[in-house]
Amino acid sequence: MRIAQVAPLHEAVPPKLYGGTERIVSFLTEALVERGHEVTLFATGDAVTKANLVPIRDKALRLDPTVRDCCAPHMLMLETVARRAAEFDVIHFHLDYLPFSLFSRQSVPWVTTLHGRLDLPELEPVFDAFPEARVVSISDAQRRPLPRANWAATIHHGLPQDLLTPQGSPSGNGSDGYLAFLGRVCPEKRPDRAIRIASLSGVPLKMAAKVDKVDADYFAKEIQPLLGGAEVDFIGEICDGRKSDFLSGARALLLPIDWPEPFGLVMIEAMACGTPVIAYPAGSVPEVVEDGLTGFIVHNEEEAAAAVARLGELDRSKIRARFEERFTANRMAADYEALFERMRTETRPRIRLAAGD
Repeated sequence: MRIAQVAPLHEAVPPKLYGGTERIVSFLTEALVERGHEVTLFATGDAVTKANLVPIRDKALRLDPTVRDCCAPHMLMLETVARRAAEFDVIHFHLDYLPFSLFSRQSVPWVTTLHGRLDLPELEPVFDAFPEARVVSISDAQRRPLPRANWAATIHHGLPQDLLTPQGSPSGNGSDGYLAFLGRVCPEKRPDRAIRIASLSGVPLKMAAKVDKVDADYFAKEIQPLLGGAEVDFIGEICDGRKSDFLSGARALLLPIDWPEPFGLVMIEAMACGTPVIAYPAGSVPEVVEDGLTGFIVHNEEEAAAAVARLGELDRSKIRARFEERFTANRMAADYEALFERMRTETRPRIRLAAGD
């Protein structure tokens, strides 16, 4: 198939550091190329890909301080894709609702994977206005606020099988191990809970976390005062090359979230390293974490601290095995491949015979 992948322009594909959506676009694009498809990636010029790259800008918007209107480059990208739409069998967007209006007016099959939260009241009228816009959810939980949307599939994220791997004998099983927090420092991710859980369990916490400008005040007022002492080590953002060591060395990944997590890529990153996940049951968590097998689902800080004491019950080799069974990029690409083929079949025009033939 000739497939267009249309990525957000905020981060490179893949991102240099933090960036969930662009990372998944990269994993999916490369897996589709490996599966023999002709893939064109619309992204920024600093993308690294085996696909045909159409650069909309030289570099990711987050890395360009001269950009003050992020909508303008995305408008240009939508127009660029529209003018080339006839070159593709399927167009796959990762831009939320932005393509709905323009691409509802052309005939090439297209679909949008929704990567963010959908429980915002202003979204419902948008989706009601475009009932034919085909969308993919990244968890069944993500769909709940918009049951009337035109859901084509739920496709869980996946990672390249050998991107992250268990590193040797994990210190996380020993007394010198630590708990890990990986992701953004923001109110919905609840890093404050992670710090308190580590304190209750008597295990040090390492935080590999990004602080966005929008969350700088939250970090300064709510989190920074909790970082004093040797029990919390705030190491900042890390790249994929450091994640295997970071996660493999942890007794568990803490995910004490307080929002409807659409998927939670960090959970399967931990599983790829054989590291269990201790998480609150919000959003996609019950779909990803198998309680008692790949981690523990808990409801408060006391339960989380008790779960830390039970980590010896879990087999890290089985956690890695479940990752390979459920969450590889190749499985993700196969799921999208099946969806794309179904879209082509559903939208292929029927041949009508003329009267008298």
